[in-house]
Amino acid sequence: MVDQTAPVVLAGDRSVTARHLTWVLLVLLGASAIAGLAIGAAGTSLWRALSDLLHGHDLSLRDRVVLLDIRMPRVVMGCMVGAALAVSGAVLQGLFRNPLADPGIVGVSAGASLGAVSAIVLGAALPFAGTFATWLVPVAAFVGAWITTILLYRVATRRGQTSVATMLLAGIALTALAMALTGILVYMADDAQLRDFTFWSMGSLAGSSWSKITIAGPIIIVPLLLSPLLATGLNGLSLGEAAAGHIGIPVQRLKASAVLIVAAATGAAVAVSGGIGFVGIVVPHLLRLASGPDHRYLLVNSALLGAALLVLADLISRVVIAPSELPIGIVTAVIGAPFFLWILLRQRGIVDL
Repeated sequence: MVDQTAPVVLAGDRSVTARHLTWVLLVLLGASAIAGLAIGAAGTSLWRALSDLLHGHDLSLRDRVVLLDIRMPRVVMGCMVGAALAVSGAVLQGLFRNPLADPGIVGVSAGASLGAVSAIVLGAALPFAGTFATWLVPVAAFVGAWITTILLYRVATRRGQTSVATMLLAGIALTALAMALTGILVYMADDAQLRDFTFWSMGSLAGSSWSKITIAGPIIIVPLLLSPLLATGLNGLSLGEAAAGHIGIPVQRLKASAVLIVAAATGAAVAVSGGIGFVGIVVPHLLRLASGPDHRYLLVNSALLGAALLVLADLISRVVIAPSELPIGIVTAVIGAPFFLWILLRQRGIVDL
């Protein structure tokens, strides 16, 4: 009799490598966070501030504002958003059983953006908008991402089989539809709403603040904490839905949980940062190459590497053309687009590396 409580172990187990990689990624994340706090156009020195604190001196007003109210919220937000996008990509890839799945490529981010922009433009007309104003945009982005994810899965899956071509085409179609509806809302928007919409179209952490972290943090962190509970199910799902069901995995409940986690994490991340692409496809794929596809480690390591990658991308966006700032979505696209093309060529056997 099959032990239904035993974890599913994939062939070519590289658990030791994955565990060692976790420690490496923790160090990388710590170094990235320190760099994000220490480096910037303002010229404020993190080391001087730490020295002042160690010697019992109060921070100057400039150091307090730059370090605690500007850089630190950006680092924290970058960690949350990067982890959310990377874990969402890993979950979607496990759900679709394909490394090309990504919240941005398959339209989930576009759906979240549509929900957020809808809240910006139409939210004032809602009778409860004043009461729930601070929660309106994150909740709307969550609903938009959730609906898009469900539509994508239903369109791409037939008789328990997911078509890669259908998935990508459906993602393109859903993205186009979301962009079209967003365009209609842009024509309806006033000047203030158009300025807010620019935030979504470019992708940035410039608007990070402790108040936004307080609002979006629970919607992002709770799915991240719950995602490791999907690991055994996603491992079993890699064998096929029928085989996963035979070994005791509740496939339909797994699908619903995965959709909810991706929608919540991506929706909240897009709500506070705008459209930042390719993190969800680059991070999980790199980790699969390095330490294997076991989701028990892949999901945790994706969160760590995604957080570190986005903090570093934000650092680049802040210093490359200082004192101006490059949209972070451009930085991730420059890194991610060639990597995505490499994945396609590698799958077709055109490149061997």
